[in-house]
Amino acid sequence: MSALNSLDLRQLRTLHLLLQEQNVSRVADQLGISQQAVSDQLKKLRQRFDDRLFIRRGNGLAPTPYAESLQPKIANVFNALEQLTEPPIFDPATVNRTFTISCTDLEQKAILPGLLQQLRAQAPQLKLAVKTLNLDQIAADLLNGDIDLVITNPQFAPPSYPATTLYQEQYVCVASRTNRLIRPYMTVAEIARIPQLVVSPSRGDFSGAAQQWFEQQGHPRSVLLSVPTFTAAKAAIAATDLCGFIPARLLPDPELTAISLDVDIPGFDVIAVWHQRSSQDPLHQWLRQQLIEVSSN
Repeated sequence: MSALNSLDLRQLRTLHLLLQEQNVSRVADQLGISQQAVSDQLKKLRQRFDDRLFIRRGNGLAPTPYAESLQPKIANVFNALEQLTEPPIFDPATVNRTFTISCTDLEQKAILPGLLQQLRAQAPQLKLAVKTLNLDQIAADLLNGDIDLVITNPQFAPPSYPATTLYQEQYVCVASRTNRLIRPYMTVAEIARIPQLVVSPSRGDFSGAAQQWFEQQGHPRSVLLSVPTFTAAKAAIAATDLCGFIPARLLPDPELTAISLDVDIPGFDVIAVWHQRSSQDPLHQWLRQQLIEVSSN
């Protein structure tokens, strides 16, 4: 390390060019410095390597045998330095990594099949791990690297983490086809009187995404069931007198009937969230772009 500490990159570049040009004037022009500055650096190089390095020959310089022995080593150093600054070449066909996504069963059904088709065609060696969304662990999982990317909605995303919108989703009010309490068209007041369920991944909350909207309409609803997935919600609605709100991408369902309301319930954005350290990662960038393309279909 003491030898490395005594090396100056500017002096090495001067030596590199002197070995190529063997002329102080041309090296000075290339470096944009005076000939005297080149001579001063050469003096320091001679002291560092304990060798004359060059002797005068006509209007130029002739390298010593020791200087000639340094030439391929110095060339390798500068080739390596140039490679450090070159952008990495990313080819998904050669990627052999594991990428972990966390999301609900909405995205697992609405997005992942199309994404998998893209990955199998373009990145056949990439392994994809899909984990169930834990709302209270999003920030920690991304920070710790347990999860590479989370698909959720802005309500649950850590505010300081980068994100991109994948698509906009709409809720549809549904009930069982055998439910005698419902009609094809109902008011918010009427639907609020029907017992309901909500989907609350990992929390078991009874509020749900539409709770505040019902209260703003002046018709608080009665929620009797909280389930962690939309798959469970659809099955429960189909088997009971409960109604609920299911994302449009999971419909139609032969066991459910859609109910039009006199006031449209607000939709929501589906976003991808990741940690800042992954923003410039070529694989991460490529996979985010695949998600955007698949989600827009």
